[in-house]
Amino acid sequence: MMADIFGGFGSLIKGLSGFMPQDDPEVKLMNAKTSLADLQKEQNDVYAQIGKRALQQYGNGFCTDLSAKLERIAAEMQELQQQIAAAEAEKQKKEAAEKEAAEKATCPNCGTRNPDGLKFCQECGARLGIVTKITCPRCGTVNEAGTRFCGECGNRLGE
Repeated sequence: MMADIFGGFGSLIKGLSGFMPQDDPEVKLMNAKTSLADLQKEQNDVYAQIGKRALQQYGNGFCTDLSAKLERIAAEMQELQQQIAAAEAEKQKKEAAEKEAAEKATCPNCGTRNPDGLKFCQECGARLGIVTKITCPRCGTVNEAGTRFCGECGNRLGE
């Protein structure tokens, strides 16, 4: 139980306790609980290693009830990994669609973000949805659409 409470925060707590007075009973208590949680985690890791070795040595016939639990857990983990992969793919697809919509609504001439569905920029009147390069009239450098100033000479673009 203590490992659950301090599990991820153990090293953080240890680090913070170094700034506190070490003779304070609260600090002593916190340090002792953190150390206990660390030892409990280490103990659980050793038990897990023992179990893995026993399973490797004696096969699935060893502790059949626990072997069945392990198989169920492995199947659930695989299902969750597939759900995570599907959710990540869905997230990337959504982000790409949002980026594309933002690019279509961002003026290639002045860089203004316009409301969705407009064909022309509300700021400068340029046609939206067309990603173009902007050539600087002063030095001829090609700049990305939406750039306000030339990256080469600093001339204001789009006016």
